[in-house]
Amino acid sequence: MTSRGATLARLGSETFDLLVIGGGINGAGIARDAAMRSIRTALVEHADFASGTSSRSSKLIHGGFRYLEQGNVRMVLEGCRERGRLRRLAPHLVQPQEFVFPVYDGGPIGRLKLAAGLWAYDLLAGLWNVGHHRMLSARATREAEPALRTEGLRGAGRYWDCRTDDARLVLETILAAVQEGAVAVSYGRVTALLKEAGRIVGARLVDRLGGGELTVRARVVVNATGPWVDSVANLDAPTAPRLRPTKGVHVLVPRARVGNRAAVVLHAVQDGRVMFVIPWGGQALVGTTDTDHEGGPDVPPVVEAADVQYLLETVNHYFPAARLGSADVTSAFAGLRPLIAPAPGEAMAPSSVSREEDIFASPSGLISIAGGKLTTYRLVAAAVVERVIDALRRGGEARRFGRCRTGRVPLPGGAAPPDAVAALALSRDGHGLAPATIGHLADRYGSRLDEVLHLVAADRELATPIVPTLPDPRAEVLEAVEHEGALTIEDVLRRRTQIALRDDTEGVAVAEQVAALMAGPLGWTPEEARAAAESYAATVEEGRRRWR
Repeated sequence: MTSRGATLARLGSETFDLLVIGGGINGAGIARDAAMRSIRTALVEHADFASGTSSRSSKLIHGGFRYLEQGNVRMVLEGCRERGRLRRLAPHLVQPQEFVFPVYDGGPIGRLKLAAGLWAYDLLAGLWNVGHHRMLSARATREAEPALRTEGLRGAGRYWDCRTDDARLVLETILAAVQEGAVAVSYGRVTALLKEAGRIVGARLVDRLGGGELTVRARVVVNATGPWVDSVANLDAPTAPRLRPTKGVHVLVPRARVGNRAAVVLHAVQDGRVMFVIPWGGQALVGTTDTDHEGGPDVPPVVEAADVQYLLETVNHYFPAARLGSADVTSAFAGLRPLIAPAPGEAMAPSSVSREEDIFASPSGLISIAGGKLTTYRLVAAAVVERVIDALRRGGEARRFGRCRTGRVPLPGGAAPPDAVAALALSRDGHGLAPATIGHLADRYGSRLDEVLHLVAADRELATPIVPTLPDPRAEVLEAVEHEGALTIEDVLRRRTQIALRDDTEGVAVAEQVAALMAGPLGWTPEEARAAAESYAATVEEGRRRWR
C-alpha cells in the first residue's frame, strides 16, 4: 500500500467512477470486484479496515446450519457454496473446523431432528462439502468430548464448517483491491455528500489523523458502512431507519480449563439461544450474545459483566470441570450486527431478525448495502457492483465492463496451501525461524510469507517474539505498518496480529515495544510513541473494568 500522504493526494485530485464508503468486509469486497472490472475505485474507512463488525464476529465461514430450522434453504445453499469458494481463494485464512452438536434430554433439538438437519446440510453442500456428518451415540460423544456434561446426554451430531481470521480476510480483500488499482485509505471520515443537480457526485472527507479536509469526486457512491448505514444515508436525505443493530459479545478463556477438542454447539442456559465454544489456539472462543443496542453506532458496544456471566454460565453448565469466572477471561470483545429492521409493529426477538442483506438506492443515486453475512460477502459485492455499472451506464458511460471474477482469482496470500508455503520456506532455511513459527506465519500470510521473511533476513532481531509465549515475531509489526496499512497500536495488536485477542494483558505489556517498532516507518517521535502506548493501555484497562 502506498504512503498515506500519496493516497490522500490521489483522493483529492482524481475523479473516480466509484467511491465506496466503508472498509469492512462488504466495502472491501465491493472495491475489489469493481477494480477487477476496470472501474476506477476509491474506498474510505472512518477507522481501521475491519475495525467494526467485520473483526468482531465468531470468526466462522459457514453454511448456516441453524438457518435450516428457519426454512431458509437459499441462504444455506449460498453459504455452503461460498464456503467452498473461499477455501480455494484463501486456504491460509479459511480452514476446516470440526463441530460437535450434543443432544440432551429435554433439549430443544432431538437426535432425529438433528440427524435430518445434518443430512440436509450435507446434501445442500454437495461438491462444496468440507466433510460428511456423523451421528454419535452417547458413548461415542463422551469419547469425542470427554469434558462434556454426561448427565442427560443422548448423543451428538458431528459435522464440518470452517473457521477464519475475519480481520485478515477483510485486509487481504483490501490489498487485492489495491493491487487491481483501487485507492484505499483508513481513518478518513465522510462528513458530507456532494450533490450537483440533485445527484451525488462525491463526498467531503476529514483526515482523522492529520486533521485536514478534502473532497473526493466520484460518479457513483456506495454506502457500505455496516452499522453506520442509516447515518450515512441521512447525509443524503432524512430517511426512516433501515437497521436494527444488535450487540454480540465474545469472550476468550483458557482452552485447557474448558477441555473442548472440537467446536461445540450449545444452547444458552438462560434463554436457549445457540452459542459456540470454538478452539482458538490455546484459547476457547465463546459466543455470542444477541441483545438490542441502544444509542446508535457512534455509541461503542461494550462488554458488560452481565454479558460475561451469560456466556460463562453456559460453558460451566456443559463443561462442569471448567468452573470459569470473570477473572479467567483473557480477553473479550463486542460488536454490532447491522441487521435489517423488521416491518413496523412486527415484534421479533433479536436472534430472530433476518441475517439477509438489502441493497437500495436513493433518488439522488446513493447505493446502500445493509445487513449480510461474512460468508457470502462476495455475492453481495457482485450484486452491488452490477448496480454500480447500471448507474454508470445511465450516466452515459460507454465502456464495457467484464463479469465478476472474484470467485476465480485467489486473494494475495491464497496462491498455495499454507502447508506447502511453509515447507518451501523451511527447505530454503527459513532464516533461522523455528518450524512452528514458520507454520504460524504461513497460516497468517499464506503465499505472502516471503514479505515477512525478507524483514527477518535484513534484521535477525525481528525474529524475536513480540510476546514470549506467543508465536508472533517482531517482524510482523513492521509488515503491518509498511505493507498492510496499520497506523495505531490497536491496528497491529488486534487486527494484523491476534495478540490482544489472545491475551489483552500481554498486549498492554508489550505496547511500548510495539510503539517503538512502529515509530520508524510512521515517523513518530519517542514522546509520540510513548503517548500511543499509554493511550492504548488506558483504553484496554477501561474496557476490562466494565466486566471484571
